[in-house]
This record gives sequence, C-alpha cells and structure tokens, in this order.
Amino acid sequence: MEGDKGPVCVTGGTGYVASWLIMRLLQLGYSVHATARLDPEYKRDISYLTNLPGASERLRIFSADLNRLDSFDAAIEGCTGVFHVAHPMDVFGNEPEETVSRRSVQGTLAILKACLNSKTVKRVVHTSSSVTCMFNRKDQGETEESIWTNIDFYRSLGPSTSAYVCSKTKTERAALEFAENHGLDLVTLVLPLTFGPFICPNPPSSVHIGLAMILGRENYYSILTKASFVHVDDVASAHIFLLDYPNAKGRYICSSNEITLHKMSEFLSAKYPEFQMPTADILDKVKGYMLPSLSSKKLLDSGFRFKYGLDEMFEGAIQCFRERGFL
Repeated sequence: MEGDKGPVCVTGGTGYVASWLIMRLLQLGYSVHATARLDPEYKRDISYLTNLPGASERLRIFSADLNRLDSFDAAIEGCTGVFHVAHPMDVFGNEPEETVSRRSVQGTLAILKACLNSKTVKRVVHTSSSVTCMFNRKDQGETEESIWTNIDFYRSLGPSTSAYVCSKTKTERAALEFAENHGLDLVTLVLPLTFGPFICPNPPSSVHIGLAMILGRENYYSILTKASFVHVDDVASAHIFLLDYPNAKGRYICSSNEITLHKMSEFLSAKYPEFQMPTADILDKVKGYMLPSLSSKKLLDSGFRFKYGLDEMFEGAIQCFRERGFL
C-alpha cells in the first residue's frame, strides 16, 4: 500500500490516539475521513481537528456512533484503509460489563462488514489494548501476541471494574475471528498506557494516570505498580506502519518503556524537583497487580522503531497541562 494516500478512515476521531493519528496522516498527505459522535443538541467543539494543517482540503468529518450500526458506512465508503480506534470509554466501570461489551463488539463487527462491502478497503488496523493479554496467570513474566487475557482469571483478582478489560478482549477476539472467516485483511495494535502530549482540549484519561504522582492522584497509583508506556506519536507511527507493511498479520504489541512506581518517583523527583513526590512510606503501602512485561519483538522485527522515551513522554504531557492551565 506504499504510496497510496487514501482516503483512509479513522473512527473515534475526537479521541486522544485518533486525533493525533489524524494530525500525522494529514502531515503525510493523506485524505482522511474521521468519525465523531456529533449530537445536534450538543455543539461539540472539534476545531482542534478542523484547524489542523491540511484539514480544510483533506479532512472530512462524519457523524457516527457505535450505537448506530450503519452510521459508519458513509465514512468508510471509498476508503483504502480503515483505522478502527473508536471504543466505548468506560474505563472506570460506570456501565454494566455486558452493555459495554455488546456495544463494542456489535459496533466493531458492523464497521468490519462495511469495510467488506466497500470493495475498496485493503486493510483495517484495529486499535486494541494491552489489557487483552496481561491477565492470564499469576506467574506470567512476559507476555507476547499469542497470550490472551483469561476473563475468568481477571475477575478472580477482584477488580472493582471489569467492563473495559472484558470489552476490549472480547472485541479484539471478535474482530480477528470475523476477519479470518471473511477474508478481510485486519491487524490489531495492542497498546499499553499511551502517554505524552495531546491536541484534544481535555487531558486524556491515560495522561491523567501517567501524571498521577505529579497531580496527587493516589487512586491511580495501583495501576502504576509496574506499568508499560508508549508515546502517542509512536502509536500514530505504528498505526501507519502497519497499514503499509506488506507482511502485517495478526496482533502487534506496541510498548516502548516499562517502569515501576518507585522508579517513577525517583525519575520524576530528579527531573522535576518543583513537584513534591509521594514519600516512600506512601508508595510502600500501594497494593497493585504486578503486570507482566510486554514484548514488542514482533513489531520491532517487522522493521518498526520507537522514537521516544519516558523523558519525551513526560515533557510533552506536562507542557500540555501547563499550556492549558491544568498545572
């Protein structure tokens, strides 16, 4: 697909990853169809997309919603590639697990059917999450693409929320199964905590989590006992890489850095002495599930290279918080 500049479709276009991906696609000369939930009674400000360089010539916004199964058809029509980034963002379990999973799976399958019916879509890149492969067994040291989260095992850990983990796992499995059964070229990109700068007006939840110690959000510490990170720009690059990579197949983990909560405190104390970090006594009391390491070997063996480390991730995130008056 090298040299083909679309049009391509990006679902969930107003989100953190999708908006950054749209920006990069426009910079590379792609024509982009982006979907967004546009409620006529609630005027949503999407100027951060429509004001991007190249947007006036090569960006079209389509109203679509995972609750309306045929609403993505118009956006996908005529596209050569589709980045399916949209997902019901119920990270904190405000809706029943079955409701979130059903909406996500049904919406994703409707999008994949639209890709088949278009006769023009050559490949779909589906955005997934590392939660789909990190909860498998207690002694799991490292995880790679062949490993899947065992939902029953995850529930046995006693999490207060399971909708996000279960819906992401069920959706990625359903997408891969549908693609195999119908001859659709689909790959999935499995992301850890996506972090760094953002162009959307409000700080994304993953950036809030990554900045938990700077923001004093102790309720997020348990997520960071041992956390894997990737810069949002590397995520956008990986999406585009997989759209073009001729031998792409199956799942690809995209994780560049791993750090423990204590090491993060040391790192931030040295780099940002103006912020008061939690004491060692506080961190010692944090109880969290020690997540396995993520192996990005498959992606790296394909020729992809990460450009950013934790320094750039924190610098970008903190700068955006400061520019918008959140710090």
